[in-house]
Amino acid sequence: MAKLLEGKTMAITGGVTGIGRAIALGYLSHGANVAVNHLCDPKSSQQFQMLLEEAGQNLGGEEVGKRLIEVPGDVGNPETGKKLVRAVVERWGRLDVVVSNAGVCEFKEFLEITPDLFASTVQTNLTGAFHTIQAAAAQMSTQTPPGGSIIGISSISALVGGAQQVHYTPTKAGVLSLIQSCACALGKYNIRCNALLPGTIKTQLNEKDLEDDAKRKYMEARIPLGRTGVTSDLAGPAVFLGSDLSGYVTGAQLLVDGGAFVNFQ
Repeated sequence: MAKLLEGKTMAITGGVTGIGRAIALGYLSHGANVAVNHLCDPKSSQQFQMLLEEAGQNLGGEEVGKRLIEVPGDVGNPETGKKLVRAVVERWGRLDVVVSNAGVCEFKEFLEITPDLFASTVQTNLTGAFHTIQAAAAQMSTQTPPGGSIIGISSISALVGGAQQVHYTPTKAGVLSLIQSCACALGKYNIRCNALLPGTIKTQLNEKDLEDDAKRKYMEARIPLGRTGVTSDLAGPAVFLGSDLSGYVTGAQLLVDGGAFVNFQ
């Protein structure tokens, strides 16, 4: 397999579970050096060790030790993005790709959404994305040569409504809008900004929702490819947007949903 990211360096938030974990593994397999952010708690640290072990099985323990590092911290804190970027530059000299992926989604009836739940969802999903991307752009715009790729993980939920996601869908629409505006603002530095919009992907965020057989079958019936997604379905698109193959792609939104959005049957 040709390695599309050989020698490139990347940072990803929320990279020890779900989509972020799959993207981290995909980047490693294509030759990139990867800094993974996760929360500062024992469970997240254990999840990083599991990621390290799986990557080591594919790459070899010695190599993965040189190419995969962890940077704990809550993305809602503006200093976390700076810390993540700084760790990449100190270790490998520059930052080529950042994936703003960290996100939360607690399904909740609209009338039961508390001010704290709304605020914490916005803080992680949108404010965290802004600070991460700003920190990355500050580095990418001043390094030699300048430039890089910024990828925001939005969602099909940026384009459609969700009865139990009224606090969540606006944040994903915000990530998409943030990426579009950053594409306009950062092009002069040779920084490309694009969004991935996953459809229904089996992750820890929706596993309980998908346990409902009737609901899952209904959703699968509406997806032209006939199945809900798995996290590895996002790795290829993320590799593409981080590689030189997408050198003239910026401001784009790429749906990764099995065709669900365009199927109105």
